[in-house]
Amino acid sequence: MKASWDIFCSVVDNYGDIGVTWRLARQLVAEQGQDVRLWVDDLTAFARICPGADPAASRQLHQGVELCHWPAQWPDVAAADVVIEAFACHLPPAYIEAMARRAAKPLWLNLEYLSAEDWVEGCHGLPSMQPGGLQKFFFFPGFAAATGGLLRERDLLVQRRAWQQDEQTRATFLRRLGVEPMAGARRISLFAYENPVLPGWLEALVADQQATQLLVPEGRILSSLSDWAGTSLAVGDRLQKGSLQIQVLPFVSQDDYDRLLWSCDLNAVRGEDSFVRAQWAGRPLLWHIYQQDEDAHLEKLQAFLRLYTAGMPSAAGAALDDLFLAWNTGADITNAWQRLQQSWPAQCEQAERWCDQQAKQRDLAAALVLFYQNWL
Repeated sequence: MKASWDIFCSVVDNYGDIGVTWRLARQLVAEQGQDVRLWVDDLTAFARICPGADPAASRQLHQGVELCHWPAQWPDVAAADVVIEAFACHLPPAYIEAMARRAAKPLWLNLEYLSAEDWVEGCHGLPSMQPGGLQKFFFFPGFAAATGGLLRERDLLVQRRAWQQDEQTRATFLRRLGVEPMAGARRISLFAYENPVLPGWLEALVADQQATQLLVPEGRILSSLSDWAGTSLAVGDRLQKGSLQIQVLPFVSQDDYDRLLWSCDLNAVRGEDSFVRAQWAGRPLLWHIYQQDEDAHLEKLQAFLRLYTAGMPSAAGAALDDLFLAWNTGADITNAWQRLQQSWPAQCEQAERWCDQQAKQRDLAAALVLFYQNWL
């Protein structure tokens, strides 16, 4: 059943929020046949992940999605059949009034942040009464069948596995980014927030017997990387120290970022969007979770680790736990990194097993459409 959808996104952390909502909007159009408007308050950030987008345009069309600037002065706009406020952003009061004026009230969804915590399953899909005869429902992405699932395009895993079986295609792609693949080297992508633990990890890679090619898309981690290197690093720069080669890459589109993840042996990621995409890459990952007051983020980190490491050999699971916690708490990372390497085959097996397990769940876009159809 075709419906009109309005998705609202307030850009908080440069790319995470807009990354998720843009992927969702595209999938709702391409795979679910829906009419989607995506309202974004910062189109400059959007233009980085969608080449060809005009950050100055009030309205534009990309991949079937009507992209609209969310202005401070809200225009007179009719409300859609389904309204999504992403990640606790606040709808314009005038738009809420337009929702209330509709004879057939719209489905109002609060799309929450991704979490593996136990309470999510009990809160997913719960309603909240609002003024004007409206109801708002809480919709939680997640890793369990009783949640909304994860964003996953229909052919994503087929494309990823074909890519990883084609060495020549990977090499051609990397060369397009200015990267010459190093034979026999471990390849790691690094997309993270500023991190005081980074120098310890880099020194471990420098001293490692195995060569490492560290590919760093332009982003916030560059300041920490430059401090360690003792020089300001920018796009195109390459630095060799011991067994470690570092190369700074340009910021790439979402599709190319997926391909970068597919081309690496380990992916260090941050936030939510890159975190989910790294899981679909089927390769070991290192997650830099967004820091929250009173270390609330560490509960979310440990909740994910409990799910992810279930069934792993105990030594391999403990090594991954310690690496994630060191990366996110500022503890010494060297020992945990060495132990992770010792359990590398188990880490690789678990990454693929986890990907297959999550792919058995309904994807987020399909779950949203089903929720709407059942609500009618």
